[in-house]
Amino acid sequence: MTITVLVPDDLGVRVLSEVEGVTPVRYTAGEPLPPEAVEARVLVPRFLAGVDPEAFFADLPRLEYIQLLSAGAENFVGVIPDGVVLSTCRGAHGGSTAEWVVGALLSVYRDLPAFDRSRIEGRWDYRGTETLQGKDVLVVGAGDLAVELRRRVEPFDATVTLVGRTARDGVHGFDELPDLLGRFDVVALVVPLTSETTGMVDAAFLERMRDGAILVNAARGRVVDTDALVAELVSGRLRAALDVTDPEPLPEGHPLWSAPGLFLTPHVAGSCTGTMERAYAVVAAEIARFARGEQPNNLVRGEY
Repeated sequence: MTITVLVPDDLGVRVLSEVEGVTPVRYTAGEPLPPEAVEARVLVPRFLAGVDPEAFFADLPRLEYIQLLSAGAENFVGVIPDGVVLSTCRGAHGGSTAEWVVGALLSVYRDLPAFDRSRIEGRWDYRGTETLQGKDVLVVGAGDLAVELRRRVEPFDATVTLVGRTARDGVHGFDELPDLLGRFDVVALVVPLTSETTGMVDAAFLERMRDGAILVNAARGRVVDTDALVAELVSGRLRAALDVTDPEPLPEGHPLWSAPGLFLTPHVAGSCTGTMERAYAVVAAEIARFARGEQPNNLVRGEY
């Protein structure tokens, strides 16, 4: 006996067709669900999408399990039906997002955007820059992305310190942050958006950071108090590299567009060649566990 899995694209159908005990069924966002939806026990939502529970889950009477293509689960926690389990795609996007963090830091320290502007203007703008070498990097978050980031930063002869929700071997706890922040050149945010991390980076957090330090947000925009960050950027005391913002997308005329000392990209850290193939490799493994009667590895548990 096989389980029916609703998937949002042809790649998902192709990959999950190879999983024993699974029958993938394609659905299209904005259109009525296919007839097979009444038998579906598993749903794979579109990448980075949310759902309207009243319009969607009513047509999935046998739904037991939602498997995300993203590592973040904030769009689903609190809105899915009772008794339905939720699993993230942790392990799929850490490498590419860590790569973006390294690229952002190199861009800031080596002033690459300014050199490219000089090229466009036809100016040979020879001068020295800072370097990532020798910098102390504090990574707030201790999951897959944090591990991948440490693996990529340390070869630049920078030091990396991890901070997680709870202290453990090699990882400081969140409660230690006030004493740690002033010791680092870079504070990189790679935490999930939860009730605990929403607004974590407020004015007090930023004030504790070292003068001239760089705040990197590769997490979610709402982890940071945008107004507090803008104030620090305008003052020139801190710099930032953001792939995510609050609000997002950033509206026309928002002060972040013109803030000094800011490197900004439009939530693209995980969007690169092979993104969906890597995501579906994790999804296939998780759904295979479910089909065998096992618990998926990336289940969201407890308060999120």
